[in-house]
Parts: sequence; C-alpha cells; structure tokens
Amino acid sequence: QVQLVESGGGLVQPGGSERLSCAASGFAFNFAVMGWYRQAPGKERELVAGIGSGGDLTVYADSVKGRFTISRDNVKNTLWLQMNSLKPEDTAVYLCNARGFINGDKYYSGNYWGQGTQVTVSA
Repeated sequence: QVQLVESGGGLVQPGGSERLSCAASGFAFNFAVMGWYRQAPGKERELVAGIGSGGDLTVYADSVKGRFTISRDNVKNTLWLQMNSLKPEDTAVYLCNARGFINGDKYYSGNYWGQGTQVTVSA
C-alpha cells in the first residue's frame, strides 16, 4: 500500500534552516505529482509547495517563496523540503502528500498523506 514517511523537523531557531524528507513507497513515485502541506494548531491545513513528476515544475505558497525549496529524487523515491530563513510563523506539522496535480501556480492534494513531522521555530 501507499506509504509516506516524513522525517526531519524539530526545534529550530528563527533564521535557521531545516530539511524535511518524505520516503515514498507502494506506488509509482516517478509518475506522481507530490506536495508538502502544513498545519498549525487551530489553523486549517495549508499548501506549502508542489512539484511535478519530473521535478522541473514547482509551485509555492506566497508565504514561503524565496525561502523554501521543494525537490525530489525519483531513484531514491524521496521528496524533500529545504526550509531556510525560518520564522516563528512557520511552526506547524508538515505533511507529505502524494498523487495530486498542479494547475496554474497551485498544487491540489491527492488522497495520500504522511503522518506529519513537527517543525517548531523558536528561540
């Protein structure tokens, strides 16, 4: 079955960097459009970034543009999210999503989700 396992995260100081990973299995990763979402306490889940199956097309939420980079390795079946210049408002559970689609400048989620990994940005 489809499995998405996130890793990385933890406590990061403001201005710091962190890289999240999502190990995928159980489906044809190299054909799947993938994305990252996040959910902060008391807030709705929001899109962070999406990436096309070949890695050449990426989209980002305005709040993370220029700071976060989504990438993938279709040999290792792994999705990454490099987060730089982190701010306290980036604090959230970050979730990997599989088999969505990109339309225009937005990623629309598929049906498969990881369990999430906590990122806390605080001094």
